[in-house]
Amino acid sequence: MTIHADALLFDNDGTLLSSLASVERCWTRWCVEYGITAEAFARVGLHGRPAAEIAADLLPAEAVSGAVARIEQLEVDDVPNGGAVLLPGTAEFLASLPADRWAVVTSATRRLAEARLDAVGILPKTLVTADDVTRGKPDPEPYLLAARELGVDPARCVVFEDAPAGLRAGRAAGMTTVALATTHEAHELTADLVVDDLSALSALVTAAGVEIQVRG
Repeated sequence: MTIHADALLFDNDGTLLSSLASVERCWTRWCVEYGITAEAFARVGLHGRPAAEIAADLLPAEAVSGAVARIEQLEVDDVPNGGAVLLPGTAEFLASLPADRWAVVTSATRRLAEARLDAVGILPKTLVTADDVTRGKPDPEPYLLAARELGVDPARCVVFEDAPAGLRAGRAAGMTTVALATTHEAHELTADLVVDDLSALSALVTAAGVEIQVRG
């Protein structure tokens, strides 16, 4: 299978790098601090959603702002403790792409996203974060903004995601979707292509765009 595109849009956590252990550590501590039970937390969708939306589902409106600042601080402080680890194939795949052909589109805040990306040596020319949009994934706004910043037709973009919410955002934006089974089972992911991680793919840059193929 070959996918043709003009731009590649990557989710960050669970797609380019893993922050799962850090997320679990920090949100567990956050729940204790805010008196949220494990049962209540388990009922709220976590992965791929902005922290502000998660906090709003669990706390009174007047407490959300402070709670979001607190979880951001916990996660930023945890980055040096192994809070960001490159996933297989990430470095090689990104190295094969021109800087103006790809972007990172994350539900994290800019401060947290930059801390994690810097920790693993990823320096995207274009970065869209929760701070840049009014509606996060699964709304298409983050991916449509990235396409606009790159100057590319959304229909010529490919979204790389590990979370159902992000994949829904990509589809809603009219983009081709590639799911990475790094945090969910493959059967839980709906996409044009499902692979284990970026090591399963190769990218060839041509005058007509980028050709993405499954290795082997």
